[in-house]
Amino acid sequence: MKYLRRLIWYIATKLLLVICVLGLLTVAFYFSMNAANIYIILKDGMALRAQTVMMDLDKTDLTKYFARDYIARDPVLTSMENGTNPYERFDITGIDHRLSMEWMWGWPWEDSARATIVEQIPAIDGRILSSYREVTPREQWTVPRWAGARYNVVMIRESGQWHIRSMTLVEPVPLDEL
Repeated sequence: MKYLRRLIWYIATKLLLVICVLGLLTVAFYFSMNAANIYIILKDGMALRAQTVMMDLDKTDLTKYFARDYIARDPVLTSMENGTNPYERFDITGIDHRLSMEWMWGWPWEDSARATIVEQIPAIDGRILSSYREVTPREQWTVPRWAGARYNVVMIRESGQWHIRSMTLVEPVPLDEL
């Protein structure tokens, strides 16, 4: 009886150890899967947001990446509607969009995540529209720089897909930091 009890205890401890290791591996797998999905949504969403402002694209495409209520209150996107868009006088043909994720956290079983990102656009290809050449001084013919910034982002998972729910500007970032 003594040996049977020892054998059962040995098997139970080893089984518990294996279950704990498998549990940790499962949590790590889902955490990394969420981190990869979140990075892709952030990278593609922020690039499309910048292209929407600079190239005057349709804002409805942003619903793939952003929550609808955030699109309505995003200060960068609202600049398009209130006439303060500095890129409306230019024909933008391409951008070099860069995004780095400094920090991200979201439990695998939760439907929300937080991240800190840095967005920059070091190069913008474009030129002033011909209709503005006569009324604009020559020194203002260069395309304005995009204001790089560090953001705190809150994301939510709706129907299995991540969306950017809110972005808070932390600080402007100079071009050489990324």
